[in-house]
Amino acid sequence: MSAVTALSVNLNKIALVRNTRKLGVPSVTKFATIALEAGADGITVHPRPDGRHVRGEDVGELAALLAAWPAAEFNIEGNPFHQLMDYVRQVRPHQCTFVPDESGAFTSDHGWDLPRDSERLRPVIEQARALGVRVSLFMDPEPGAMQLARDLGADRVELYTEPYALAFGTAAQAQTLARYRDAAEAAQAAGLGVNAGHDLNRDNLAPFLAAVPGVLEVSIGHALTADALEFGMAAAVRMYVAAIRGAEAALRETA
Repeated sequence: MSAVTALSVNLNKIALVRNTRKLGVPSVTKFATIALEAGADGITVHPRPDGRHVRGEDVGELAALLAAWPAAEFNIEGNPFHQLMDYVRQVRPHQCTFVPDESGAFTSDHGWDLPRDSERLRPVIEQARALGVRVSLFMDPEPGAMQLARDLGADRVELYTEPYALAFGTAAQAQTLARYRDAAEAAQAAGLGVNAGHDLNRDNLAPFLAAVPGVLEVSIGHALTADALEFGMAAAVRMYVAAIRGAEAALRETA
């Protein structure tokens, strides 16, 4: 299955730096504009209840900004039982990604457990879709769970890629990639779109996309922000776009 992979830039770490002072810099909306002008396909935010990253006012300001970028998508991610649905109702983003974060979680570190979480998720998925918002579920690469996600009404899954990032460059890389390929194929066979995110970076992104065809979107924040500190945001975005296009070219050559 071939696809053009979109790059959604997660701005949480830009907000984290801003929140250490009361001066409003760096500006989340300014960095969103730079990213979009450099070729990003969308913006992702994860407004947590403790406000340590992106905050409620940022969500509204970014939604207003993206109204001027009709080709770009706005993805709001987080736990649907921790205020996320307030933002979904407020701005109606293109996509909401439901993540099973606990309130004090250091970062996202696992996907939903289906069918255990199914009955909790079903009504919030229905609410989001009734608002015209695409729903993606943050999932571990478990092929057997993909049909369950589709049965709940999800439109996509976002494969949690930290295990791949940890295996990258080790003897476990090939076996780990095979798990992600199998999960993606199971998702696609069930009628789900496939996204991916968490600890993807300039080194491991293209090999992942070459091994897991059909990924519609990658959401990248931490590594891209680190690269932006070294090279500038615009240059960093162009590097990630180039990595994505390189993987797509390699797939076409082997097709």
